[in-house]
Amino acid sequence: MRRIAPLLCLLCISLFAQTVSKPLSKSTIRLEVDATDPGRNFFHAKLTMPVSPGPLTLAYPEWIPGNHRPSGPIVNMTGLHIQAAGREIAWQRDLKDMYAIHLQVPVGVSEITASLDEITNTGVAGGSGPSASENVLDVNWNQVVLYPANANSDDVQVTPSIHLPDGWKFGTALNVATQNGSTATFEPVSLTTLVDSPLIAGSHYKQIELTAPGESPKNVMDLVGESEAAINMSASDVAAYKKLVAETDALFGARHYRQYHILLTLSDEVGGRGLEHHESSDNAPGENALTNPNSHLVSAGLIPHEFTHSWNGKYRRPSGLATRNYQEPMTGDLLWVYEGLTDYLGNVLTARTGLWSPKQYQESLAETAAALDYRAGRSWRSLGDTAVSVQLLRLAPGGWMNWRRSLDYYPEGELIWLEVDTKIRQLTNNQRSLNDFCKAFHGGQSGPPKVVPYTFNDVVRALNEVAPYDWAALLNERVNSIQPHAPMGGIEQGGWRLVYNDTPNELMRATEGVAKMASFTYSLGFWINQESGNFGDVIVGSPAFKAGLGPGMKLIAVNGRKWSSTALNAALLASRNSKQPIDLVVENAHHFKTYSIDYHDGPRHPHLERVSDKPDLLGDILKARATAAPVRVSQ
Repeated sequence: MRRIAPLLCLLCISLFAQTVSKPLSKSTIRLEVDATDPGRNFFHAKLTMPVSPGPLTLAYPEWIPGNHRPSGPIVNMTGLHIQAAGREIAWQRDLKDMYAIHLQVPVGVSEITASLDEITNTGVAGGSGPSASENVLDVNWNQVVLYPANANSDDVQVTPSIHLPDGWKFGTALNVATQNGSTATFEPVSLTTLVDSPLIAGSHYKQIELTAPGESPKNVMDLVGESEAAINMSASDVAAYKKLVAETDALFGARHYRQYHILLTLSDEVGGRGLEHHESSDNAPGENALTNPNSHLVSAGLIPHEFTHSWNGKYRRPSGLATRNYQEPMTGDLLWVYEGLTDYLGNVLTARTGLWSPKQYQESLAETAAALDYRAGRSWRSLGDTAVSVQLLRLAPGGWMNWRRSLDYYPEGELIWLEVDTKIRQLTNNQRSLNDFCKAFHGGQSGPPKVVPYTFNDVVRALNEVAPYDWAALLNERVNSIQPHAPMGGIEQGGWRLVYNDTPNELMRATEGVAKMASFTYSLGFWINQESGNFGDVIVGSPAFKAGLGPGMKLIAVNGRKWSSTALNAALLASRNSKQPIDLVVENAHHFKTYSIDYHDGPRHPHLERVSDKPDLLGDILKARATAAPVRVSQ
């Protein structure tokens, strides 16, 4: 930050405290981004904007849609200079609002230029992975913009352009106006649309068309990766994603976009995120997500989830999340609808498209139900409070997560909406379902993006139009009351039940392989990092907890032998026929101690088991509802 003389600082602060920021005129802001230094994770931006003389406050986006919290990476905005006619204009950060920049526009000045550097190695929103590497980049425009404070983001017009490394290709939902070599200029859009339209680019690029030639709106998938092998999608996956487009059409009956781009970044250096947008989604599951069976299985639901958000979250949005700009705080009390319903629909679509088999869906659902049933924090914290507390829980460490609770509105929302779906089917003799709710609530008229806010009462009213019931009471109980156990109503009404045995859960085993962890959650009561031996979390009230173990400790040995997941599983099996406890040698802050766990029930892994005397409503839910058409791929 450029230093200002102390007397000038005092004068500026006094002046800013007495004035209100003047809005910019309706003329377009020009945004030029230089992204030719991806290897060092630097984006260079220049904004040229019309102004009027007098006090002006510029804002850096703070509350980022999809993150539901004040996650704008303001700490990464560096090298800020503001000029007019080549002369520097002094600026001052607000003393309380770190996202507000104050300045005084000199008399006779009608245009200023703000230049800044954005350091992107800590992610788009403070914790979701770097934005660039030597081979790929992921531009989320909220990283590189300033706009007039208090303005409605719909009213701020921006003409963006980007300069990429030579030879790189890109994908985005923005429309190209002109392209000159490695520089692309896009058609003017509102700031809302710009922030809602990320861009990915790379030296290895492929585009796959997911709709037939001439079909409108067009759906495509843009892939960039660290190598050609990383972006080599199989024919079966292409067919499944093409079917995803058809399945969402059957489910919602309308499309609220002019074109849709599934942006897929295959990199271990860039990503670790999935973020929804109206006309695109930003998906970055890892470099081998298409080629490694475990990674492929674990990440299969990512794109269906983010695509579903185009209807549930972007088009229909809780009123508390439909803010007029990026400085107004959001309220997350309905995130169990925004994210929970999307989690449910996304996983169902993952099965309907064939990205998961029905058995794999069941394994995922069993693990979700079991994990939530072993969430010790259910004894004091409601599901609704996890949604309201999103801006706190997003930043919480992993240790004692089961006692603190986490972003449970995602997975527990899935269980709640499964219960709603099966209840509708029971009430209507399987003649109606949540499919009817989705078409009525999220469908409507196809066309360009728009936001239709809703409240809790709107959700209840729409459900009653599908099948009359006391939905308000059911949902209030599931969301706002203390529930000692996870809601199993949907699984049980669907004709299944949760059971535990010593057969590994397929989804859990794949997750353990990808995350390099081993879970003994449902037996001893902890999970552990396979490489370091550190306990990631210990379930409050579990045998391990009662023995005195806690997160952050390090496992050294099991029953006198060097620790390994194989050795610990063997000890679990042996414990069934022994009255001896399982002894763990543990290091804690350079102190070593043996902890004895009195446990004799062997390995426990969650699965779903069919209840033969009940209708298989879950099987009905997973049935495909559409067919896919031929595939076209271009490079």
